[in-house]
Formats: sequence, structure tokens, C-alpha cells
Amino acid sequence: MTNLKLTAQQGLTTQEASQRLNQYGSNQLVAAKKASIWRQIGHHLADVSSLVLLFAVGLASYMALFQGGGWTKSIVIGAILVINVIIGMYQEASAEKALAALQSMSLPTTTVRREDIAQSIDAKDVVPGDLVLLKAGDQVPADGIVLSGTNLAVDEAVLTGESVPVDKVALQKLTGLKADQQVFSGTAVTAGTAVIQVVTTGMATELGQIAGLLNKTKKRATPLQGRLNRLSGWLTAFAVMGGMAIFALSIWMQNQGLADSLMIGISLAVAAVPETLPIIVTISLAHGVKRMAKRNAIMRRVNAVETIGGVDVIASDKTGTLTQNQMTITRYWTPQSPTAQAASELTHDGRELMRYLGLATNAEIQTVNGEEETVGDPTELAIVRWLAKNAASRKGFEESAPRLAENPFDSTKKTMATLHQLKDGRRLVVVKGAFDRLPVAWPAGGFEQAKQIHDAFGQQALRVLAVGYKVVPAGTDVNWEMLTQGLTFAGLVGMIDPPRPEVITAIREAKAAGIKPIMITGDHMVTAEAIAKEIELLSPGQLVMSGDELRTLTDAELAAQIKQVAVYARVSPTDKIRIVQAWQKTGATVAMTGDGVNDAPALKAADVGIAMGITGTEVSKSAADMVLTDDNFATIISAVKEGRTVYQNILKAVEFLVGVNFAQIFLMVGAVLMGWGAPLLAEQLLLINVLADGIPGFYLSREPGEKAAMKQPPVANDESLFARGLGGRLATRAVTFTLLTLGAYGLGRFVLSANQPAIGMTVTFLILAIGSMIDIYAIKDRQPLTWASLKRNPRLNQALFVMIGLLIVVAVVPGLQGIFGLVTLPLSAWAVVAVGVFVPTAVLELKKRWGQRRQLQTTRLLED
Repeated sequence: MTNLKLTAQQGLTTQEASQRLNQYGSNQLVAAKKASIWRQIGHHLADVSSLVLLFAVGLASYMALFQGGGWTKSIVIGAILVINVIIGMYQEASAEKALAALQSMSLPTTTVRREDIAQSIDAKDVVPGDLVLLKAGDQVPADGIVLSGTNLAVDEAVLTGESVPVDKVALQKLTGLKADQQVFSGTAVTAGTAVIQVVTTGMATELGQIAGLLNKTKKRATPLQGRLNRLSGWLTAFAVMGGMAIFALSIWMQNQGLADSLMIGISLAVAAVPETLPIIVTISLAHGVKRMAKRNAIMRRVNAVETIGGVDVIASDKTGTLTQNQMTITRYWTPQSPTAQAASELTHDGRELMRYLGLATNAEIQTVNGEEETVGDPTELAIVRWLAKNAASRKGFEESAPRLAENPFDSTKKTMATLHQLKDGRRLVVVKGAFDRLPVAWPAGGFEQAKQIHDAFGQQALRVLAVGYKVVPAGTDVNWEMLTQGLTFAGLVGMIDPPRPEVITAIREAKAAGIKPIMITGDHMVTAEAIAKEIELLSPGQLVMSGDELRTLTDAELAAQIKQVAVYARVSPTDKIRIVQAWQKTGATVAMTGDGVNDAPALKAADVGIAMGITGTEVSKSAADMVLTDDNFATIISAVKEGRTVYQNILKAVEFLVGVNFAQIFLMVGAVLMGWGAPLLAEQLLLINVLADGIPGFYLSREPGEKAAMKQPPVANDESLFARGLGGRLATRAVTFTLLTLGAYGLGRFVLSANQPAIGMTVTFLILAIGSMIDIYAIKDRQPLTWASLKRNPRLNQALFVMIGLLIVVAVVPGLQGIFGLVTLPLSAWAVVAVGVFVPTAVLELKKRWGQRRQLQTTRLLED
């Protein structure tokens, strides 16, 4: 600011303004260049799972063109691919709305003084050096310094997240510019008038820097996306190797032609790709969105449903999320009492103190259409609420002491005074404000006692308000300097934005689930620390760090102590991103809450950005993945529960689909190695994958959460999809189905018929299709099956009943038999099918009970 030159009082000339507009550009926020739609489509098609589907479409299309097959496979798999790309592009488009909302904050017009004439111009034409005239209700069009002002107060919540207006004063000298002499683009004038000189415009403003951060900040891929991509990669590699192997074996061992061998290889590739898994994942996420909406959590990005279930860290704002966003008087003290009292325990002197406060208050709370509407600053609203809780009101107090005059609060004197008419003819003067600004006539020792209580309130992070009064003779002139001298001290009140009552329980639950809650706030360190201790967020040994301290640390130094810090106070937008990214570098999945414009970049950088639905700006909501309709931290924990349920159900879908897919590969390779040829046709494999497994798999999304979901640690970012026993269960299922189907094929072809491959193929098809559906019951619940768990998901039961009926119809109706390469079975074969379909379920249930028995024995040994 040392190079800043003050503009002449008459403002810029038209020529100067035009030159500066050319030099500095328009006062607008600029979005990053958007990729073309073809590049976006290419980006999503480059995803591993999309490449697998593309490969499958290519194979199916080749088979349709050159092998005389139908186009069913190509159409179904292609439709799945298109849906996945559309969903991905929709998610990216919703993220871009954050910057659009930020741009919409720009005012259409503002008032400037140019050539000594006040004129209204487009806000985008404001240039550095312009003199802007502000009044209450105006929005600041650009960053600037206050040249002159009267009782100027500005709401900077969009930048700081704190709702208390900030008093501004006029610039005294160019050196040593202070924060209270500056105003910022996008903030709102709540009181007073001012003339400001614009210093920076457009992307150079504080708001513009946040827009720049939004442009640069990229969303990390979700852990589920990474795991499914790796799974798709493994399946692709497995399919390619298996296809090459079976292609070579068919030519070498069975002397089959190139076309027939290629057909077997294609069949294997189709078997290796769980075509319905992406759709089942999407349906599970969408169902989670609906359930979360009922719990006051609106999901703006579908994939965040799963991500919220795996968060390790929840970085929460204080005001309105952990607290009630409502200043409340909690303590008071009068000189007649040796100690401070709780606000709910009113003595006679306490009621007098409350009366003086009520008389010197202008705030109002009204109920309009069933909703509370407030007028006034948070401090005075706290007084009004204290009156209401004690069946009192300002109107009631003024009936006995009507107001005659008022000396309003200003940032210089830091007090407010009112004059009232008493019934006996005398007049009452009431002064409220900062303790050290009240001109009180103190008795001996009175000041020291009051100072001690004042400081104690401050140490408890209470905002302190002092009150004094004076009775003057009737007809005394309204000379405020004389009226406010020699006051009698009435007392002190301490107020704070108290914690939400349910937050402590929610934080305990989060910690029990292995989640670390931290507080990131723009408030004072003392206030933040006090609230954090009260809600049990700050544990012994954990640190509180200010934004100034944070900015002295390198990224390496921050990373070294990130796990020890639980509270950050007085932080900037860049600080918030550093905190989020420092946690992410440790491998953590981070959720962050916010409501202001300043929070938007960090919300975008976090794995799950959570905006406030009530107090949040449109910018923060657009940048977020989740919006809380009740602005409540406890709702986040409910969302975590739902997220973990969704993730468990997706894992169950993976187990349900992939286990059979591996079995299909082993079945095909094993049958060729035995010289039997392909035991199933590509059409049959697709029918199993899409109809038999896919449709019932959709209903796994409706399974309720496991009881132990919130007692387990979060899933680590680098944790394998096959961790926590899933790999073992998949192996068991794959081996069971492989041995079962190879045996069924051999039995049907060589025992139940005279070497008729079609009989073996039909038996194998029915056992694999129906058996893989029935054993969904063993998969959908980690506990042993009970009659209650069987009935718990009626839609799944209905889907299974319909799908089993359709498969039987396909197997017995002659016309359908021919389409899918099936034949009519003898009764003995149907008996084999009837037994075989229950074998996989029996194996999985026996494995569950054996595992429970081993766990119980281990527990008893540890207890002994």
C-alpha cells in the first residue's frame, strides 16, 4: 500500500477511468476454460471400467457381425457404458456451478463519484482508484480502503464465515494499513455510510483469489472409484490372459478352427466382465441419496454417498454447525453478588440488570408465517432472547419508562445510551457497551471486583457487555456527554454461541467409529478452544493453532504435526486448503464443512465438501458434495452411517457378481482343459450376468446397515477391495461354483445322458444361474441366516421369485430354448438341479458358523 496514491476528492475523470479499464480489465470473475464435450467424453471413456466395457462391446459386436450372433450383448453393454459416461459428466457439471454462483454475486450497478458527480455505473466497469459511495444495504463492488465514514459496519460472513458485522474506520495514513480500514468485494454494508477508494478489482480481489482457487482446485477420485478401477483392471488382465489361453488350448488340444476358438475366447471375455456392476453401484448410491435426504443430508454428488462412509477426518466449522449460531447470555454478575450467576438463576438485582439491558436494546424477534425473523445485531438479539425466557420484553419495560432519546452505538465510543421518562417525573439514563468505556463512579474496590469478573468471563470465551445507569432530575437537557458521566454500575453479562446439545454425543460416536473431528474456524482462539473443550472435541494433549502460526509452517512441518492439532482459529481460505491437503497426504479421507464464500475452495478440495443449507451461501453449496438442511454436525454422523451401509452393500454386490464371474472363467478353462469344449455359450453367460445376477443384485442396495458398521475403523484409501474377509469369501464362492458346475456338466453330459453336451450345458446353466441367485441370501447378511433376515428385504424376494420363474421358462419353452442353446431335461437332471442350486448357500452358511465358532473360542481363550 506504500505505492497507493489517493484519488482526488472529485474522483476520476472519464478518460482516467477508461484508461484504467483497459489496463486492469473488467471487474468480473473469470472461469477456467471449459473442456470441449468431446474431450469430456474421452476423459470418461479412458476410465479403466469404461475401457473394459468398450472391450466387451467390441467383442460382442464382432461376434454379431462375423459369427452370426445377435446384437443383444452389444446393445446392453453399450447402454451401460453410455449411462456411466452421462453420470460422470453430470457430476462435473454440478461442480462447475460453484464458480457460476460466485460470479452471480457481482452487483449489476454501483454508485461512484467521477468528475465530482455521483453516478450509477455497471459494477463491472469499476476500476482501481474509483471513489465508491456506500450506504447501509449496499454490497461492496471491489476491494478498497475507507477514506471517510460514519458508523460503518460491514458483514464479512461470505469471506470469514463469522456473522457478526465488523466495524470499519477511515484511513488515517497510507502506511500501516489495518484490516478495519479495508472493505472487500462481495461483503455487505449493514450500517452507516462511507466513501471508499477502490484498490483492486476482478480476479485481484479477495473474492477473485477464491475464484482462482476454485479454478485450480481439482476433486480427488473417490476411494470407491479407485478400487473399482483396480478391480476392472484385474478382471481385464485376467480375461485377456484367459481368453488367449483358451484360444490356444482350443486350437491345440481340440483341433478346432480359428472361428470356433475365437468364439470360445469371446465367451470367456464376456464371462469375465460383470456388466451390471456399474449400474448396481449407481443404484446403491442413488438409494443412499434418498435415505440421506430423509436425514437432512442432501447429496449433490452421487459418489460422495460412499465417500462420506469412509471419512477419517471431519473438519468442521464452529458457528452454526457445532454451535447454535445464536448468541446466548449464559452468565451475569451484579455488584451486590460476590460471584457470577447462571443466566437462568435470576435474583432481584439480576432482574434489574435485565431491565436496564431491555430498555437499551433495539433488536426485535418476530414470528412471520410460522418462521422466526430477527432484526438487530447478534448481541442485542441475545438480550431479547434472555428477556423472552424470563417472561419479559422491551415493550413491557418501556410501558413504565418510555424512551425519550437515544445516542446510538458507534465504533469510536463503543457504547450506546438511551434516555427514559420515569413515572415520578425524573429521567433514567442507561448506558451499555464495552466495560472499559463506561464512565462509572466506582466505589472503593468496586472497579477491581468488576474487572476480576470481566476477565473471568473472557477466559471462559464469553463476550462481555457492561451496563450502567443514572437517574437525573425532570427536564434535564439531552446533553449526552453530561448525561453519561458518573454512572452507577448495574452489572455484566457474558454471552456465547452455545454448542448444539446433540453435538457431544455425535462427537463421541465419531471417535468410536475411528473418525477424528477437528474444528476450523475464523473465530478467536480462546472462543474456539473453550467450545472445543466443552463438546469434547479437544482432548488432553491435542493442540490449538492460529492461522498466523499455521502460515509460519512449511508443508512438511504442517504434515509432521497435523495429527496433533484439533482446533484451528483465525484461518484464511488458503489455510483451509492446506489443512485439507495435509490430511489427504497422510492417506486420510477428509470431509469439511463450510458456509461462506471463503470455504468454497476447501470444500471442493475435500473428499466430501459439506455446505450449510440454512446459513450457507450459494457459492459454498455449489462447491459442496453434501448440503445439511439443518446445519447440524450430528447429521454428518448420520450420513456417515448411511455411507458405510452403502459401501457395505456395494461390497456385497461385488461379492455377489465377481465370485460367479471368476467361477465362469475357471469353468470355461477347466472344461476345455478336460477336452469337453465350451460348457456354456456367450448368450447363456450374458443371460446369467445381466438377468440372473444383475436384476437381484439391484436390490442389495436396500439392505439395512450391519449393526457393527459404526464400531469399525474407516476403510483406508489404500485398503484393498478384498480386505476384511471379502477375498476369502470370493475365493470360497468361486471354488464352490467351479467344482459344482464342472461336476454338474460332467454328470449331465456323461451320466444322465449318452455324451450329449446340450444336456450338460442346460444342467450347468440352471445350477449356475439359479444357484448364484439363491446364495444372495448368504451374502446379504454377514451373520448366519435367520427367518427374520430372509424376510427383511421383500423386494429382493419378489425379484428372485420372478427371475427364477423366467429362467425356468427359458429352459422349458421350446422356442426360447433354441435361442439360448438349451434343451429339454429328463426328470433325473431336474433332480440334480434342485439339489445343486442350494449347495453354494449351504457352503457359505457353514463357513459363517465355523468362523463364528472360531471367534468365540478365541475370545474365551483371551478371557481365560
